[in-house]
This record gives sequence, structure tokens and C-alpha cells, in this order.
Amino acid sequence: MAYAVEEREGFSVLYLTGEVDLSCSPNARKAILDCLQNKRNLLVDLSDVTYIDSSGVASLVEGYQLSRTLELDFSLVGVSDAAMNVLRLARLDHVFPIYPSLEAHLEGK
Repeated sequence: MAYAVEEREGFSVLYLTGEVDLSCSPNARKAILDCLQNKRNLLVDLSDVTYIDSSGVASLVEGYQLSRTLELDFSLVGVSDAAMNVLRLARLDHVFPIYPSLEAHLEGK
């Protein structure tokens, strides 16, 4: 897994790439929590995620919960088919705000 963070129009955008599994989910978790602890609304771009396991999903859930505590926005954008399948199985596709793309979120769609 690789990641990058970009600041954009009032949001931090965290781009996750590759496999988000037990070996690298601590890095994803740290990146998510760091953005939120800096009091930044967060968009997590999953468009290049090829695989995500329960530890990766747990990192997303923890970030979502922290964002609610801090009264920040937290959304998923561009969720890949592989990631969406896992979110659907866990029924989290009804919990997370999910947008088809970064542009769609920024346009409010």
C-alpha cells in the first residue's frame, strides 16, 4: 500500500493505493487519524485500492468515528469495485458517505 495526502478546498484528501491489509493498515490508520487530528475534513480516495481486508476497513471505521467526535466531515470517494464489495458485505456502504469521485464530492453530488 502507498498513500499520499493533498490539501484541497477545505479538505485533506488521502489517496490510498494497492492492497490495504494487515501488514499496512497501521500506516493507513495513522494517515487517517493524523489528518483528522489536524482538524481537517477528510476525503479518503479508494479508487486505486485493489484489495482491502477487515483491518483496513477497521481503520476507515475508526476514522469515521473520530470525525464524528471532532465534528469533521469524513467521506469516501472513488471507491474501487474491490473495496466496495467489502464495504457492502459489512453493510458499511450505508454508513459512510460515499461519492463516485472527488469532483462529485466537491460539487456536492
